Amino acid sequence: MNSFEINKIVMAFLLTILVVFGISGLTEIVYEDHELESNAYPIEVKTAEAASDDADEEEQGPTLASLLAASSADKGEKVFKKCKACHTVDNGGKNLVGPNLWNVVGRAKGSVEGFAYSGGMTAKGGDWSYEDLDAFLKKPKDFIDGTKMSFAGLKKPADRAAIIAYLRSLSDAPMNLPAEAAETVDAAEVDPATVD
Repeated sequence: MNSFEINKIVMAFLLTILVVFGISGLTEIVYEDHELESNAYPIEVKTAEAASDDADEEEQGPTLASLLAASSADKGEKVFKKCKACHTVDNGGKNLVGPNLWNVVGRAKGSVEGFAYSGGMTAKGGDWSYEDLDAFLKKPKDFIDGTKMSFAGLKKPADRAAIIAYLRSLSDAPMNLPAEAAETVDAAEVDPATVD
């Protein structure tokens, strides 16, 4: 390569740098940067406190009692199909990967004969209330630390209530519904045509 070729390459490189810096300088002259007094389009930013208030509002929604009142065992049986691989529901049925769930509502936690519960389940103690079942079905690992249940949980409160209504029906003597749900069910059973 001769010196003439090298000079052309160097000149092209320098000219490119000159053009880039020239355009940059010209742009700064043409488009002067102004500090605005206020944004043309205000952007609302939630503070951490406001965001936590919104999260509380989302969590409140309908109560478990009202969801139980609106649920049916038939819908719960359909949703329960997700659970059939690990649980049986027959009276006196055998345990699978999980314990038999006949008469689970109101039963003591970790009390099915012949099933090897996790330490977390046996340590939890108490009976399976509607609220406990709802919390467990929402996210088992959050409700009972160290549970063997690998199920991720049910996000929809209506699905959880439907399964609980189904499990409630699987008993010789179903546990009473929470007071609010019982009142709603009683009101729904009244035939408006018979009321004077």
